[in-house]
Amino acid sequence: MRLRALLDTDALGLRLLGGQDELDRTVRGVMTTDLRDPSRYLSGGELVLTGLAWRRDAADSEPFVRLLVQAGVAALAAGEAELGDVPDDLVLACARHRLPLFAVHESVAFATITEHVVRQVSGERAGDLAAVVDRHRRMMTSGPAGGGPDVVLDLLGSDLDLRAWVLSPAGRLIAGPKAAGPALPADVCAKLAAEHLAAVRTGRRGPHRVLVGGATYSLFPIRSSGRAPQAAHAARDVRESVLSDWLLAVEADAGDWAEERLDLLQGVTQLISVERDRRDAARTVRRRLAQEVLELVQTGAAPAEIAARLRVAAPVLLPGLGAAPHWQVVVARVEWDGGEIEGGPVTQSLLEEILVDPHATGPEPSDRIAVAHSGDEAIALVPLPAVSSEHDGSESGVLADALLASVREPLAAGLDGDGRLTLGVSAAVHSAEGLRGALEEARHARRVAAARPGRVCAAGHQELASHVLLLPFVPDDVRRAFTARLLDPLREYDRRHRAELIPTLEAFLECDGSWTRCASRLHLHVNTLRYRVGRIEQLTGRDLSRLEDKLDFFLALRMS
Repeated sequence: MRLRALLDTDALGLRLLGGQDELDRTVRGVMTTDLRDPSRYLSGGELVLTGLAWRRDAADSEPFVRLLVQAGVAALAAGEAELGDVPDDLVLACARHRLPLFAVHESVAFATITEHVVRQVSGERAGDLAAVVDRHRRMMTSGPAGGGPDVVLDLLGSDLDLRAWVLSPAGRLIAGPKAAGPALPADVCAKLAAEHLAAVRTGRRGPHRVLVGGATYSLFPIRSSGRAPQAAHAARDVRESVLSDWLLAVEADAGDWAEERLDLLQGVTQLISVERDRRDAARTVRRRLAQEVLELVQTGAAPAEIAARLRVAAPVLLPGLGAAPHWQVVVARVEWDGGEIEGGPVTQSLLEEILVDPHATGPEPSDRIAVAHSGDEAIALVPLPAVSSEHDGSESGVLADALLASVREPLAAGLDGDGRLTLGVSAAVHSAEGLRGALEEARHARRVAAARPGRVCAAGHQELASHVLLLPFVPDDVRRAFTARLLDPLREYDRRHRAELIPTLEAFLECDGSWTRCASRLHLHVNTLRYRVGRIEQLTGRDLSRLEDKLDFFLALRMS
């Protein structure tokens, strides 16, 4: 705003004492001070308000004004409440240095002037930034990326004095302002993501205001710009996207913001969503490669054919490596009570985020993760740098214990009592021949995780019983004896009573021991299901609440 505009506002009670020719100066801020030397707190362009408590005699005015001019302030406004009229020595000093001087009537509080200036300056900045954002949007949507989210966040900092960060739903820092000082701590990121997901699950409209570590943040969802229009989006179940949407965290309380500023921040989220969509589009090739490899593995293709496909995938996933890497397989599943929502796409997007080092910032580290999905299950093919023959590579790769450590809190908030994320990790394999075993191993590990309590669970290959790891080498007569001991009593009972105990057992294990999901799948009352499971336990002497017995039944069914 211009100095001239201050005089046009009668409510401010300003009277011009000098500087008539300087009224076109731009005011960029306001500061109240009674320090003899406030220059260290000035950055230029301010309207300085003072009650003259710094003035002891006439000699003090000259050095005070000189310091203000050297700091580049726009003008000085002196209050009349303390001394009555503004002293002549101050008027003369301002005239000598061509610094506009206003007198503030004793009935007007400095807070009134401050509020008016801040409101006007912020409004003008928002308009300028909106124009910049609009230009940036057009540039990004019509051609190569214009610098990514970091550019927009830097604009928020420089033009609106707002510090803001883009976070993944798991709490990983995707982008932040380059000039905002230290990065947002990982524990704060996780807490903000958890608060955001909890607010979304309870249906609260954004922005969501939260207090974390003594600072107030406003959280804005960043939804894919390629999705359906807002009206259609509102009709969808929030669980379809809650674990895949990014969020914008702004260190400010948006509760008293004007509509113009809120609209501006909504525009910023739309702009960042363009970058999100571009990143998802770039992942299409990696996802397709993963899908092709996994289809070959699951259909029992020849190792040579799988190896050829891996040679094609390796340069895409790990550019610059001279040889094909070792691989791990990670299997994840997001399931919601009721089972009417397909969890595969969300699990795929979420797994791509989880597999990135939580200390790595930016979208680029996730560009080397290939994830396919089928139904509710997502399967990741994770490349590892080649290791020496003395090591199997498992300890240097993905570890189940560490994988969910930093994301457990936010994801549990997003699952909110009616969803579960379970995840299993295989050991590293050195060739195409080992991928089928690695996939089965990861699936077994996920089932181990699913048998545990909690909304977010993971298990690694180290946690599987030895008979799982050695299953391919078990002699046929041992397999037959194992399955007969567990399943023959059930088969005989089904033959005589048509009780369908075997199908019930299969469904119960497929539902990871969930009574409600299993009863729904079999179209049974829960009490009927409990009766059947009790009969299975009576006939076999096993306890289906025990993990070991569940695994034995599962293996017996797979080997039969």
